[in-house]
Amino acid sequence: MIELKDVYKTYPNGVLAVNGISVKINQGEFVYVVGPSGAGKSTFIKMMYREEKPSKGTITINDINLAKLKESKVPYLRRNIGVVFQDFKLLPTLTVYENVAFALEVIQEQPKNIKRRVMDVLDLVRLKHKARFLPHELSGGEQQRVSIARSIVNNPKVMIADEPTGNLDPETSWEIMNIFEEINNRGTTIVMATHNREIVNTVRKRVIAIENGKIARDELRGEYGYDS
Repeated sequence: MIELKDVYKTYPNGVLAVNGISVKINQGEFVYVVGPSGAGKSTFIKMMYREEKPSKGTITINDINLAKLKESKVPYLRRNIGVVFQDFKLLPTLTVYENVAFALEVIQEQPKNIKRRVMDVLDLVRLKHKARFLPHELSGGEQQRVSIARSIVNNPKVMIADEPTGNLDPETSWEIMNIFEEINNRGTTIVMATHNREIVNTVRKRVIAIENGKIARDELRGEYGYDS
């Protein structure tokens, strides 16, 4: 479970990005985070994987208080949180297989387990046949699928996705959403920041709308609710 209690985030320049947010997200939920540009969505998302630290309040994920977590423990936290970015963040000199395997190698997983697990997740994202390709040999959608595979190879309980379809065409975006739904159906909690109105309004899930650093709406099977 993810829980934020009375969370504030003020940046050194004085900008109050998150203004007293309290919210619970249960295990297995699929939640969209929406809102205008500059509303505080990215800060809200980044605090969940400790890219940003709250100025006040508590953020708890699976009984770990991120606000008090020592920097040395952050890498261990992220082993249980998969993160997918808009710009993929793949290592350009490594193959598809190696990019995904890297996430297991850093935690010193057994080699026999690495091979099995990597091929399983590449099969899930339908890229088993491109395991030996380099990132530049793939389309944008394929690169994002590699990024998703890498984020779930550790079997995380939570996946955080920050505009995962932002750089993709509509058809590819739907392919990515189908994969996210499959991952969610297997029990992984997904929190996704998005500006994609069509996806939010078609694939109805819980919607948390953030405006001026506060939660403006929190609706089950909600709508996007903005013009852009």
